[in-house]
Amino acid sequence: MSDFLLELSANPQIRRLVQSAGLPLPMPAQLERTTEPRAERPLQHVDVLVGGALDGAAGRAIGRALIEAGADPLVAGASAPPASFAEPAEAFGRQVRDAETHEGPIAALVCDATEIGRPADLDRLYALFHPWMKRLGRSARVVVVGRPPEDAKTPEAAAAAGALEGFVRSVAKEIGRRGSTANLLRVESGAEGRLAGPLRFFLSPRSAFVTAQPLTVTRAVAAEREAPFVRPLAGKVALVTGAARGIGAATARLLAGEGARVLCLDRPEDDQAVSEVAHAIGGQAVLQDITAPDAAAGILAACAGGVDVVVHNAGITRDKTLAKMTEEQWRLAVEVNLGAVVRIDGELVAAGALRAGGRVICLSSVAGIAGNVGQTNYAASKAGLVAYVRHRAAELAGDGIAVNAIAPGFIETRLTEVMPFMIREGARRLSALGQGGQSEDVGQAITFLATPGSVGITGQVLRVCGGALVGA
Repeated sequence: MSDFLLELSANPQIRRLVQSAGLPLPMPAQLERTTEPRAERPLQHVDVLVGGALDGAAGRAIGRALIEAGADPLVAGASAPPASFAEPAEAFGRQVRDAETHEGPIAALVCDATEIGRPADLDRLYALFHPWMKRLGRSARVVVVGRPPEDAKTPEAAAAAGALEGFVRSVAKEIGRRGSTANLLRVESGAEGRLAGPLRFFLSPRSAFVTAQPLTVTRAVAAEREAPFVRPLAGKVALVTGAARGIGAATARLLAGEGARVLCLDRPEDDQAVSEVAHAIGGQAVLQDITAPDAAAGILAACAGGVDVVVHNAGITRDKTLAKMTEEQWRLAVEVNLGAVVRIDGELVAAGALRAGGRVICLSSVAGIAGNVGQTNYAASKAGLVAYVRHRAAELAGDGIAVNAIAPGFIETRLTEVMPFMIREGARRLSALGQGGQSEDVGQAITFLATPGSVGITGQVLRVCGGALVGA
């Protein structure tokens, strides 16, 4: 269903008229998106302002990642380019410039806040961001790199590290009306070499609907070799449940675009729809009810030879207030959304079908984080997935397998089309970006977590919600 206000905002004349008249109409910005396969240099000739410590391990990793991705770094607050940027720039034939010499808007800002160790050090955030906030362009990207508060050696350091999350969430809300995003990467000491993949994702149009989110980059998952950035899923097999339409179909297309052979699973009654998706991407349709007694056997047969990526997208709602909900409605939602996921993964692991270096991605929901009226069954199942991925991630990390969850917010799907108008409009606007997301936005986040470049991220929940004002 089209978003009337988003269509209005696409017209520059109407947008100026609304703003000049002071009308109380939200005018969400058009988001910059892409569905193109990954490129070797996705930030080619993109002006990226960098500031902060920059001379430590994180700074060196940031410098190399940006320059290898093709970015044109603008260094703030330094009389000369730090070695962390100058050395890779020389190796790749790129130029590092003084930010003060730059005119015009900037496309991205990356702050190395890993050396912030006490509350007084937070002044450095103000010093870096204050002069540049008004010069961030439309659809700009902001990424702050810090340390996990739980790894801090002193209470003061923990307080300073924890402050970064509130700062980033607030920045996201300030710049969201321009279609811009802000996110936080917390990197463990020793895991700095795993920053490149997350940085590429958060600085690209692939993360258009991901904002105000923290992710932690760790050393937990074993990795044998450096991850390729182009066709990162070539030679891999991916299983996507609920692939007939919506988020599942979008995810299947994106995974195939990165080189994966995709097994598109859905119910037998969706034979035509899922077969069309599979045929279009050169994949294979798998007709299976995931709640059936023979579901595990059917899936194992389809995954003969092993599977590298498992996307648990299939899900249902059976909305009723708890007082009016039937026992069948309760059980069905919990079984499809949670019970089947746990059971299928258990069978894949026990049979050795989930290959080393694999990825498991579960579809949770903002409702599972925040709760919702009439969705006790749905919220319970989706919250259960959050705890599940944390436990399963620890269990499989030694095999190089990462397990994560995606929590979509308001996504424009068949389910949201039938919402009452006022509820739908309210849900669209209650986010930093002021609009609903697309199925492809969720698919992009899933695809990122499916690639080898996400090796540093496991046992976590990534919200694809446009900076929703509900949840935590």
